[in-house]
Amino acid sequence: MHSKIINDQLDHTLTSTNYSDLGTKYQGKVRDTYDQGAHLILVTTDRISAFDIVLEQSIPFKGQVLNQLAAYFFEATEDIISNHIVSVPDPNVTIAHKCTPGKLEFVVRGYLVGHAWRTYRSGKRSLCGKALPEGLNENDRLPHPILTPTTKAQVGHDEDISRDDAIAQGLIDAETFDRLEEVSLALFQRGTELAAAQGLILVDTKYEFGETIDGDWVLIDEVHTPDSSRYFYLDPYEELLRSGQPQKQLSKEFVREWLMGQGFQGKDGQNSPALPDDFRVQVSQRYIDLFEKVSGKPFAPDTHSNPEQRILSVLKG
Repeated sequence: MHSKIINDQLDHTLTSTNYSDLGTKYQGKVRDTYDQGAHLILVTTDRISAFDIVLEQSIPFKGQVLNQLAAYFFEATEDIISNHIVSVPDPNVTIAHKCTPGKLEFVVRGYLVGHAWRTYRSGKRSLCGKALPEGLNENDRLPHPILTPTTKAQVGHDEDISRDDAIAQGLIDAETFDRLEEVSLALFQRGTELAAAQGLILVDTKYEFGETIDGDWVLIDEVHTPDSSRYFYLDPYEELLRSGQPQKQLSKEFVREWLMGQGFQGKDGQNSPALPDDFRVQVSQRYIDLFEKVSGKPFAPDTHSNPEQRILSVLKG
């Protein structure tokens, strides 16, 4: 997309919503959720988080990309497990069935990257109870995808947890864990196939599940988006791996890398640096590129000057 369109939207991002008559509001890191009883209104804003901290600056069109890409993948995986979607009435909005969210995030890793690599580099050969073989290098493909669950911290960082510890702490029962692990690995396989068809590698991702009023577990939140997933480009992967160069990737990892370059890692007492406008434009373009690359469809932005008002008009109908 032409950078001028993104530049023009820098002062018209969707940073928050305040729809007091649409239900009880819960504000997450990225989404504003309105509880209407049987249904939830999920508004995906342009806020961006890194190291579990919401950054001060927002990213043009980020919410539209995440919401529409999640809708695309929910549809592409509904034969594996049902999801919570009722409708997508606006680029930033999903109407969903109300569920009770599970207490774990199901993180699936196919490659030794990011947190897994940092853990491995420190000398550990186990992650969330899953053994890691000797002799691996950064960005290597794992022998097979592994599930490395985390707790869902309300404040601060999510924490790795093993199957046995999660069950012992009463976060989930064994039967449900094993069922959702099976589903998570099947979803990752589907995501891997869809990514490969577009010349990408699905490196790692997270899945969240919720329990319906009928006691069924369904896929919630988002799936295979750049906020929940990391992608490498397939074509240069082997060459870059052999030469020890960083992989060309589509994810928000480069935002974390930029922040680390500024000396910020989300540690206690640290203040996140401001994102310059030119970097915000670059981040926006990365999100749009990922949408188009992964879905194979052109991104059609809604450039309304007041997206909060636009959404309210749609929801009020």
